[in-house]
Formats: sequence, structure tokens, C-alpha cells
Amino acid sequence: MNLDLLRVISTYVSVLAVVISIVSLASQVRRHNHSLHAQNYSKALDRLAAVQSRLGADPDAARMFNTGVRDAAALTPEERIRFTWIFYEIFGSFEFMFDEARRRRLPPHVWERWSKTLGWWIAMPGVQAWWRGKPTPFTPDFSKFVDQCIEIPCLDVASAKRWLTFLEGEAPRKATFSTVDGS
Repeated sequence: MNLDLLRVISTYVSVLAVVISIVSLASQVRRHNHSLHAQNYSKALDRLAAVQSRLGADPDAARMFNTGVRDAAALTPEERIRFTWIFYEIFGSFEFMFDEARRRRLPPHVWERWSKTLGWWIAMPGVQAWWRGKPTPFTPDFSKFVDQCIEIPCLDVASAKRWLTFLEGEAPRKATFSTVDGS
């Protein structure tokens, strides 16, 4: 083998090693970004879970929240402030997921679920009153999205009525179960 052939072979090997390194690095960056998106989504869910846990563990907070979603005017000024902080936490999580979905970092079916959940809450009269009176803004695009959900409700009206009936304390119809043979 002559020296020129060895140089050509070593150049090809070097180029191949660089290409493999770049492909490997790109794959690692992609996995890392995916992991970060999953962590961020998880943090948003943790924020919502913390609110739910707080409301589930504190009867006074739950009473205040349930009163507020139906009629924020029925709350005292102090309760309205607590109600505001709860909904800033909830809508802050919605805003994060909205942004992630727009950047295609959140699967469409996940955002579809959460956008319907947002539509559910913003359809409640007390939540609409809070939205109109909130002291600090959200991002313009998210605010426009929420305003559109108020203008054109995006929820199952029958489901919302059942929920309000449940909140009023009316018992749902008893479910009946039967076996295959009718007994």
C-alpha cells in the first residue's frame, strides 16, 4: 500500500466518524428535548394536582371554590382573592399547555383534552367573572383563545348541567345493574 492510499482511507474513516458523531449527537439532543417536554408537561400536571389536592383536603377551600365557580359575587373579598390565586394556578397550567401545543411539543390529543377542560371551566359563570376581572394578563394568544371559548362555548352542555345539578346536591338517578340472564 502506498502512502496516498492510506491518506485517502484515513480521510474517509475520519469523515465517517464525524458523520456518526453528528447523527449520534442529534439523536441525543432530540431525546433530551423530548425528555424536557415530558418533564415540563409533568410539572403542569403537578401544579393542577396540587390545586386539586388542596381543594380536596380543605373543606373551607372546597366550599369557597364551588361557590365561586357558580357565582363569584357570592364570595367575600378575601375569598375572591383566594379564588383568584387558585384560578391563576389552573389557567397558568392551561396557558403553558396551550403554548406547548402550538409549538408541537404536546401531542394533539393531550391538548384536545385540556382545551375541553379549559372550555368547561371558563363556561362557569364565576370563572367568567374572574377572567374578566383578573388583575394581571396572560399572553395575548392565550387570552384570545380563552375569549373565544367564552364567545363560542366548547363544552358538552348536558354534561355541564349534570355537574351543576350534582353541585346543588340533587342525587343522580340510581344505576341499575343486571346480569346477562336479566336477574
